[in-house]
Amino acid sequence: MQLRQLGWLPLFVALFAGLAAAQSKVGIININAAIANTKDGQAKIQELEGKFAPRKKELEKKQQAIQALQAQMQKGGTVLSEEQKTRIARDIDSQTKSYNRDLEDAQQELEAEQQKIFQELGAKMMVVIDKHAKEKGFSLVIDVSSQQTPVLYASDEVDITKSIIEAYDKQAPTAPGTVKPLTPAPKPPATKK
Repeated sequence: MQLRQLGWLPLFVALFAGLAAAQSKVGIININAAIANTKDGQAKIQELEGKFAPRKKELEKKQQAIQALQAQMQKGGTVLSEEQKTRIARDIDSQTKSYNRDLEDAQQELEAEQQKIFQELGAKMMVVIDKHAKEKGFSLVIDVSSQQTPVLYASDEVDITKSIIEAYDKQAPTAPGTVKPLTPAPKPPATKK
């Protein structure tokens, strides 16, 4: 008898959930995309790319040097002495370790800077989302930017990402070059008169 009663439980849960959903307005947002696609977000990302461009070039040079050593090792396979092969192999190993450490450090620093941007702009974005949700009558807004969000399907009509980007940009219009820099700008060299 008790098993039969438990069989009705999912039906009642679905029925009540359906009634609640019929009375509520739900929206989804990819908050990471929203932040990145605002004018502020695009300016901050562009600034961040400029900041890390020299480091990226440095890492590319190190990678090319490693590849050159590997090519040298392959070309001289039978011609090189064992001592030369050992020295080149040691150089490859040493440079690869250095490259990997530098790459890891750069990635960690980049992620930390990205996190700062998303925290700073995310706080502003939450104000816009809250205001938009109240104005449009949303009872619930779900962030689907994480793969761990259990939303398997949502129609385009409930996706408010684009409207939030537009609302954010209207509320906080930013002209290129007026974004507060993440790091202080380098001082121009003193000129003699």
